[in-house]
Amino acid sequence: MLQKLWVVCILAGLCIEGGATAAEARTGHGYGGVPDTQLAGVLPKDSAEQYELTFWESIKDSNDASDYEAYLQAYPKGRFAALARARIARLRAVKPKAEPSIQKPAPAAKSPAPPPALPKAAERPAPPASAPAAPAPPKLAAGEVPPSAASLTEIRDCKDCPLLIGLPPGSFIMGSNTDDLSERPAHRVTIANGFAIGKLEVTAEQWNACVDAGACARVGANGATPKDSPVRDVSWDDAQQYVKWLAKATGKAYRLPTEAEWEYAARGGTATRYWWGQAMRAGTANCKECGDPWNATAPAPAGSFSANPYKLHDMNGSVWEWVADCWHNSYKGAPADAHAWDEPICRVRVIRGGSWRDGASYMMSTTRFKYDASVRQNQNGFRVARDLK
Repeated sequence: MLQKLWVVCILAGLCIEGGATAAEARTGHGYGGVPDTQLAGVLPKDSAEQYELTFWESIKDSNDASDYEAYLQAYPKGRFAALARARIARLRAVKPKAEPSIQKPAPAAKSPAPPPALPKAAERPAPPASAPAAPAPPKLAAGEVPPSAASLTEIRDCKDCPLLIGLPPGSFIMGSNTDDLSERPAHRVTIANGFAIGKLEVTAEQWNACVDAGACARVGANGATPKDSPVRDVSWDDAQQYVKWLAKATGKAYRLPTEAEWEYAARGGTATRYWWGQAMRAGTANCKECGDPWNATAPAPAGSFSANPYKLHDMNGSVWEWVADCWHNSYKGAPADAHAWDEPICRVRVIRGGSWRDGASYMMSTTRFKYDASVRQNQNGFRVARDLK
């Protein structure tokens, strides 16, 4: 109990550990050697202080100035603002040509930009060893058979377009009834019409084709990123510019996938925690606890890991992926027909799938978070979708 109280004090920023601030003291193994999974859920999920702390923890070791710029955009007067500015200055002094300037969208005039997503480790506490096993995931309904990979068609609408996989109509159980309230309740979603979704995340090469056409901004370090790497450091607003460009260039209704379509595709016809089963398995996703190939500074090239049963790569890990939906704190009242769950004025959007910087707990097919639509963050990318008509 004393240890837990000490951890709460550290997380709240009221205590220091080893002479360092609470935020600087934490390592990938938790505070003071306490595993991150033991610290999960200590502060309220929607605590503004927790949002800021966990955002800083996700970038504090970064060598990318855009990460600190994203923090300053969300927290211009935050507790780490001075440190963030100092690190930007230092990084630009060391690598003045490697960090192109970024013109970030101005925040909405009527309200401040909402805080970024809370990292998974602060949301999902791991059950103690004595806890009963999590309930088994729901099974497919009788007669509900996922399509075989051989029956799925590949589509490319233009030379610079992402390769798509056409998926048939179907239904599945979305979300889970586990400890993460944002994933509750598990509910059946029916996809009445087939749709196509990117086989891979949009790559730097594909993004730069839009930049060269004058329709997209050159963001972050993507101009110098290997062409086969997933594009990252893009906001939801940036992704909208890309799909609008593709739609105009091809005459097809390109868009971001809805959140329901994304999970349907990520599951690949399965009902387990990960598409490959109930337990994490090395070499199946690009994350820091998932095996090689892995690099702390950048995601692996798109398609480096095996595809799921729907022939889709990197739905788990690599970069977080924007979807069309507005963020809701749970699935209570969510649509059952897979359309985007939107609001008239919505600046907080959903991201899915985890990134290469995250641990195995982020790789579950149900993982979901929120981000302000205008924020560019080093771990965020996307894949495209369109209707099959």
